[in-house]
Amino acid sequence: MRIVVTGATGNVGTSVLARLLADARVTGIVGIARRRPEAGLPGVAWESADVAADDLRPLFEGADAVVHLAWLIQPTHQPEVTWRANVVGSERVFAAAAAAGVGTLVHASSVGAYSPAPGWVDETWPTHSLPTAAYGREKAYVERLLDAFEARHPAVRVVRLRPAFVFQRAAATSQRRLFVGPLLPNAVARPGRLPVVPLPAGLRFQAVHADDLAEAYHLAVTTPVRGPFNVAAEPVIDQDVIEELMGARVVPVPRAVVRAGLAAAWHARLVAAEPALLDLLLGVPLLDTGRATRELGWAPRRPATEAMRELLDGLAAGAGGATPPLAPDSLRRRAGELVRGVGGRP
Repeated sequence: MRIVVTGATGNVGTSVLARLLADARVTGIVGIARRRPEAGLPGVAWESADVAADDLRPLFEGADAVVHLAWLIQPTHQPEVTWRANVVGSERVFAAAAAAGVGTLVHASSVGAYSPAPGWVDETWPTHSLPTAAYGREKAYVERLLDAFEARHPAVRVVRLRPAFVFQRAAATSQRRLFVGPLLPNAVARPGRLPVVPLPAGLRFQAVHADDLAEAYHLAVTTPVRGPFNVAAEPVIDQDVIEELMGARVVPVPRAVVRAGLAAAWHARLVAAEPALLDLLLGVPLLDTGRATRELGWAPRRPATEAMRELLDGLAAGAGGATPPLAPDSLRRRAGELVRGVGGRP
């Protein structure tokens, strides 16, 4: 089985490569990224390509499956750039996969594709997201592109994974860069460092470890299933869980106050995340993962709290990985973030 993975150097992509390499049925892997890693990974053939611009069909020829993970979060102040990469790029990936005769297409959707909901949802819940947030708008639009693709190409087996927030230690610095910026001190992530932690009132979300999500992608490639699958681990991360993880008391702050502060900081280029992303976070539903259990045979090996602990530990240590998107923390890299503009394209 020959598999092509786009976005292969990111948080999820690196874990997916490792899981696929462990399967003896996988005879070849092509990793596609805009920036190739300096050190090769035995068993992976690397190709430098931009999914929004380069000719992808030759890279997909002879592949049994394409796993599409490539996605841009930044630059948050230039939504036309992320739209081109995420929407136009995804459309080009799908078209190239069909033209190359690829039999299986696995796409990285997200909990952020779902329309807001106050509680638990399964895969039948509408995927219109929150259109004011670029991330959600783009994830929802690509869901519509896949609807059309499936109608035109019924012979292609299409699988969509809709995971919760994905954490691992090696991606902690990357996520700090993408969502917070260079002004956050690493030390604040150490449990017990802060006596109180102010958070938006009612905040709750789900998480999954990158290695467990990688297993879901592996199963999606190797199991004859179709359609969408929710992927998340227990428990739900809420105020009580955060207090235990942080060793601090959580102080709920009115959502309007948090949003106003985030908006001011984002417009001043002090933080990376746009305020509409907070709106999206506060409205995401909780994912019922029953279908993934029944049809994929998937179950997380690590609780969501372990994934969160790895995130906090990685933030405190400035941890990173061996690929450009996962580069570890350093004063030089933080200075580069400031020079490029917080929230700019990495």
